[in-house]
Amino acid sequence: MTVEQKAGQVLMPFFTGADATAHAATIERLHLAGSIIMGDNVPVDARKQVDPAAMAATTARLAAAARADGRTWPGLIGVDQEGGVVSRLGAPLTEWPAPMSYGAGGDAALTKDAGRAVASELAPLGFNVDFAPDTDVTIGPADPTIGARSMSGNPDTAGALGVAFSQGMQEAGVLPAVKHFPGHGSVTVDSHQDLPVQPATVADLEARDWKPFRAAVAAGVPMVMTGHIAVPALEPGVPASLSAHTYAALRGMGFKGVAVTDALNMGAVQKQYPEGSAAVAALAAGADLLLMPTDVGQAHASIVGAVAGGRLSPARLDEAAQRVVTMMVWRGRTPASFPGSPPGSGQDLSARVSAAAVTVVAGPCSGPLVPGAVQVSGGSPQDRARFEAAAARAGLAIGGGPVVSLIGYGGAPAGGDIAVALDAPWPLQDSAAPVKVALYGRSAGAFDALAAVLAGKATARGKLPAAVGSFPAGTGCP
Repeated sequence: MTVEQKAGQVLMPFFTGADATAHAATIERLHLAGSIIMGDNVPVDARKQVDPAAMAATTARLAAAARADGRTWPGLIGVDQEGGVVSRLGAPLTEWPAPMSYGAGGDAALTKDAGRAVASELAPLGFNVDFAPDTDVTIGPADPTIGARSMSGNPDTAGALGVAFSQGMQEAGVLPAVKHFPGHGSVTVDSHQDLPVQPATVADLEARDWKPFRAAVAAGVPMVMTGHIAVPALEPGVPASLSAHTYAALRGMGFKGVAVTDALNMGAVQKQYPEGSAAVAALAAGADLLLMPTDVGQAHASIVGAVAGGRLSPARLDEAAQRVVTMMVWRGRTPASFPGSPPGSGQDLSARVSAAAVTVVAGPCSGPLVPGAVQVSGGSPQDRARFEAAAARAGLAIGGGPVVSLIGYGGAPAGGDIAVALDAPWPLQDSAAPVKVALYGRSAGAFDALAAVLAGKATARGKLPAAVGSFPAGTGCP
């Protein structure tokens, strides 16, 4: 491969809009590894739902562009499809609750089934990479970025469930990428905006944040994503994604796969590394795949120029490109052991995940929590409509009785008679409602799980995956 081809193999860009024509030409011209699909790239139909046929055509066009120079391995076609708030592809694909549901349910087999089901709907649309699962260990309400994207505040649980989800994905032919090493769940700044600083010692990180990544490495995950987090104990002032000491720590765990950066167009990097400097710095530090550089043409030229000018060793570029190519050759040669599934085929399983997760944080654990009728407040119009439909299916009337207050993503504590957190459970700690329920999702299946508990037709089986104020982790009905 030429230097230009190698430089392309370590770049995974984004584009804007639903027309991929110009982007495909850029992939061909620069020999790029492939592309990530973001929300604005997803074609929709007249109902504003995902158009599966058009989505598959887009990914096929990009995949063909990635192989236009004669390479024999597939291009990387990726997406962020974690479930919950980070889901680029909506209906008619299955809607999944927040990943914290898996921690609340505590069922590794169910988590693996979910990972497989998520991937089985992505694969027929042309995706072979999903930047999931998030194996960060959340510290609770002081964590502004990860929240319910984390499976658990317990490192061992986060590791075991992250491995299970990853293995399920791989069975359906989609490569997972555990994220965000060295751990984004225990910093208090959002790296989309600024550079978070992780003050923990290496010993502290080993005991908490790094445990899920060690578990993932031991299980043979193909990719680990590095986050834009400065760790003074490793390299002060430098984002982990651009830090040689961070990559050394990751490799020291025995990781031999592809180290991919978080998006290089995020504020934590952009404010410190203008123009194409971030790409070269990350590559020189030990990254293998550079995700979403602000200007991919500039990044490509910077890498080629850095090799020519002696600022980046040819051996380092060779190593990075070889890791990416090796992974994709392996992916191309390894048939999925689970067939693809049509959009929406995971709805029943999604509902089972929520039924296993719903947690009564405060209130009775048996019998109906409400009489035959309820009122609903809070949430979005869709949340309230879904709640009312689920209540009707559970035999509850709407318009009288106790007030169920829905708390959406980032919502404030609520009053009423029953407070229900639809995302991270932290607002429950200051909610005045005497009954507090963590649902970790806002899908139709999640609301069915809630309504069944309210009507006394099901027991809340979930346990808090992390402490909520005075309610310790593990709180829930026996």
